[in-house]
Amino acid sequence: MGLRLTFAFLFFMRKIVLSFLRQLAFWMLFFNAARLIFILYYLNIIIIEKIRFAEVLGVFFYSLKLDLATACYIMVFPFLILVVQSVWSPRWINWINKVYAGIIITGYSLTAAGEMGIYAEWKTKLTYKVIKYLSNPGEIFNSAETGTFILLVAVFLLIASGTTFIYLRFFYTNLVHVGRNWWFSALFAIIVPGMLVVGLRGGVRQIPINQSESYFSDHNILNIASVNNAFNLYISIFENLRNFNHDPYMFMDKATAAGIMKKIYRTTNDSTQLVLKTNKPNIVLLILESWSADLIEDLGGEPGITPEFKKLEKNGILFDQVYASGSRSEQGMASIFGGFPAHPVSSITVQPDKFVKLPSIVKVLEKNGYGSSFYFGGQLIYGNIKSYIIFNGFDKIMEGDNFPKSIPQGKLGIHDEYTLAYMENDIGKMKQPFFAALFTLSTHSPWDQPFPKPLKWGDNEHDYINAAYYTDHCLGEFFTNARKQPWFDNTLFIIVADHSHNSYRNWHPHSREYHKIPMLFYGNVVKDELKGTICHKLGNQHDIAATLLGQLALPAGDFHYSKDLFNRSSPEFAYYTTEDGVGWIRPYGYFTFDKGPNFYYWWTDPKLADSIRQEGKAYLQTVFGEYMNN
Repeated sequence: MGLRLTFAFLFFMRKIVLSFLRQLAFWMLFFNAARLIFILYYLNIIIIEKIRFAEVLGVFFYSLKLDLATACYIMVFPFLILVVQSVWSPRWINWINKVYAGIIITGYSLTAAGEMGIYAEWKTKLTYKVIKYLSNPGEIFNSAETGTFILLVAVFLLIASGTTFIYLRFFYTNLVHVGRNWWFSALFAIIVPGMLVVGLRGGVRQIPINQSESYFSDHNILNIASVNNAFNLYISIFENLRNFNHDPYMFMDKATAAGIMKKIYRTTNDSTQLVLKTNKPNIVLLILESWSADLIEDLGGEPGITPEFKKLEKNGILFDQVYASGSRSEQGMASIFGGFPAHPVSSITVQPDKFVKLPSIVKVLEKNGYGSSFYFGGQLIYGNIKSYIIFNGFDKIMEGDNFPKSIPQGKLGIHDEYTLAYMENDIGKMKQPFFAALFTLSTHSPWDQPFPKPLKWGDNEHDYINAAYYTDHCLGEFFTNARKQPWFDNTLFIIVADHSHNSYRNWHPHSREYHKIPMLFYGNVVKDELKGTICHKLGNQHDIAATLLGQLALPAGDFHYSKDLFNRSSPEFAYYTTEDGVGWIRPYGYFTFDKGPNFYYWWTDPKLADSIRQEGKAYLQTVFGEYMNN
């Protein structure tokens, strides 16, 4: 009798324990299957970057601890069900577990497909900021190539349905009338929670596991693949939601940060070099979507991509050390018009209660007699840009639906040649002096510009460089026509990118090279002796405000993050933000810091590490603190 009870107990224990272990194993295998699909999807980038096969395999090794932690989180609910089933196991309880697993599988499959979709453009994982963009699904759809969108939907459906089938067929076992053993149930309920806690914390350690556990490579794509999607998204959402109650970038006390900022911006001489023939020119601002410095030959790019831009340089001043502070269009808009640097987590343009407290170049100019207009061939709803542009007080705003219906359009909107031609004709009707801004469109995916693709190289960025070639051609046509207009000789053209983009050189997204952008002051109003020259001052887009207003003899004190790039005494630095950190550039060194994995990149000079680190962190802390307190 005793032997029979022992066997019954062991059989009972075996079914419960095996069910738990089989489900745990399933999640570990599922995470790696999704990871493998991601790697195969971007195999071309792995080949282009010449990543060794052994290093690619490291993805599956370095991901184990974070995968196990994630699996332990997921297994908390199935564990509770198993505890119930150890004492009471009707058939219907199994369906609760199956539905739960189905929801998790579907959600994770969606993150897997989503990350495949966004990595090519943003070089990051699915984060809180990306999720906020999903409030405009139409814009997301329009930004993706149709074929790519269909493929990703198919990948999602295949992963979700295929994995659910495999889970039900090979890993989940229905537990019905498994018997009852109170001793075992008590042991199971006591021992397993301790194991789960150890697993989800990443072991017996003082600090719980985080994404840094999976960082192991200098190749960003391998780190992205290694970090568990669900864990990363969980941390991003809950940590960043909590960030709105406290500053996550408080690296030092406020007084120390304020002292460092004062030192950073100290200018010994408040005069500027006047580069224009007049202090009240017309101003045309051309904002180039996603233009990297690698598109410009004289900024280190390959020749032949933007030949028209190269011609313009001969009659302008090229800035060869300007960087985008962010990587999104709405961040670029706040930097250009409001002089406010980009920051992690979110963008100030998506919150009207905050951006209304920013200064505005447009409003300064309008107070001084300028009329104003803004042109964009697409829809400005993305990133809440429209409300921000309206706040700036433009007299006239033209977006996609406002243009004549007869103008040809692509998937995203009106092609650059038509918006440029429309503006060129429209500003001729404006009273001088005027300020007109145009945001180009065609260098954004899906690259459906109505033009041949003459550049036969570029690998994974072949479509991108050909789109830039098209926009450059449109610029050439625009200036050919503009030179015939009576307003041309009294007009300053400022050409600058809203942010950078991955180039054919595939820079690491945390590198300064990745964030470098073109900027050009061009026109007959530029003093003849300065045409064809280069300004080497380190700066950002948010320096446009002080730089431009200095030439117009207008005050720029409200733009306190903006410095005059034509003032030889102004400090030299550039700043950019990552998804969770800061990039800081000085003439004598630079670094990038990611708060999530607590990881530093690219110390140029170890002797200067501490001073540069303090400067960059103080800058990020100050910018984010102002964003929160606005």
